[in-house]
Amino acid sequence: MPKMKTKRGAAKRFRVRASGSVKRGQAFKRHILTKKTTKAKRHLRGATQVHESDAKLVSAMLPYA
Repeated sequence: MPKMKTKRGAAKRFRVRASGSVKRGQAFKRHILTKKTTKAKRHLRGATQVHESDAKLVSAMLPYA
């Protein structure tokens, strides 16, 4: 059997934590920021966890992570 390939787009967007959960960056922080409040932009800082309903799909895209 050949090796499984990692989806490179997913590898750039997700990281697997030591606990096994998947880390992702926050959306809605790239552009059109003038109409968003400072509080909304502040809450979008940092990373968050992929929802458990999507975690299985993400882990299938990252077979060796």
